[in-house]
Amino acid sequence: NKSTSSNSQMSPLTAASRLGLDPYLNRFHAPIVNHERYSFPGWPETHTFPMDKFERLAHALTTNCKASQPEWSTLPRPLVRSSLDFFQPLDFHDAISSGWIQQPTGPIDASYFHEFLSGQLSEEDARIIGFREHVSRPELIERTVLEVAGTVLAVQLAFRYGIASNVAGGTHHARPDAGAGYTILNDLAVAANYATDEKLNGGSVEGVKRVLVVD
Repeated sequence: NKSTSSNSQMSPLTAASRLGLDPYLNRFHAPIVNHERYSFPGWPETHTFPMDKFERLAHALTTNCKASQPEWSTLPRPLVRSSLDFFQPLDFHDAISSGWIQQPTGPIDASYFHEFLSGQLSEEDARIIGFREHVSRPELIERTVLEVAGTVLAVQLAFRYGIASNVAGGTHHARPDAGAGYTILNDLAVAANYATDEKLNGGSVEGVKRVLVVD
């Protein structure tokens, strides 16, 4: 009986490094994926890409309610009661070695992926992406990979529970061999490839032939 199942009774969520609140016990929201390093300190305040928005969103989900925001919120309690209720994706090194991202099993060009991970993208590549000199920062490299891993986890959760979301992600401007528009790795392409390849996903997502992306 699916309505009485719990995380402990089902096959493991292989894309998760930490489980969140069991969705069958959660009366308030569908599964949400987050990682504390989606944002990181030291990002220029004047940069056109607000890197702290992921941290601010997670904070809002766990704090905003009628008591804290009486002028606009009618929620009697925050939507997410605790940061531990978020599902957490694989850590950086596990995500890299998963086979989800780079070719031949993933959709991202292997040479481009390795150049990005090693901080060796050209100045022109970095300019087109939009992060310029920051594109080689270890924190940015890590959060980019974590974001992709988070979207893959959201796919697993959505297939199991019907719907799920990732606090970050939706970075869809990148091609297999180049980034653009503040997109370094196309997490939607990685997630779609994962969802439609049962050998790659180990059967955790079954029967998916096509994926609709709504921008």
